[in-house]
Amino acid sequence: MTISIIREKDYEPLKKLFLEERKNTFSWLDQSEFQLDDFEKLTQGEFILTALIDDFPVGFISIWLPNNFIHHLYISRKYQGQNIGTELLKAATKKAAFPITLKCLEKNIKAVDFYKSKGFVEKEKGNSEHGTYILFELLENIN
Repeated sequence: MTISIIREKDYEPLKKLFLEERKNTFSWLDQSEFQLDDFEKLTQGEFILTALIDDFPVGFISIWLPNNFIHHLYISRKYQGQNIGTELLKAATKKAAFPITLKCLEKNIKAVDFYKSKGFVEKEKGNSEHGTYILFELLENIN
């Protein structure tokens, strides 16, 4: 597996991955909210790193660098549990400055547990149109 800055040829497969994994992850939400063109809309202006296996994107992380805010981290279901998310986070910490923050829906238990295991600490909770979210903060390199 390699990690690189997003390339033009990565957009199409990442659009599909983003749509599929959001539907899988947020099963309690109205699935019609998710569209194929959401990837480009929701990552516009963000720094994107892509995880590649055999030169094919299997995951990505997007960061809003002005605020050191991780906006998205998605790994194809087929490749989850193989440390790809951890490696993307490590690469992101080399690009962003600390503290790094992110929001995660409280119902997304798998992601909440993942971020906690990497050293993110809960700063506060808030409400969004999709439910309660947790604002996480990372102050140093991940485990």
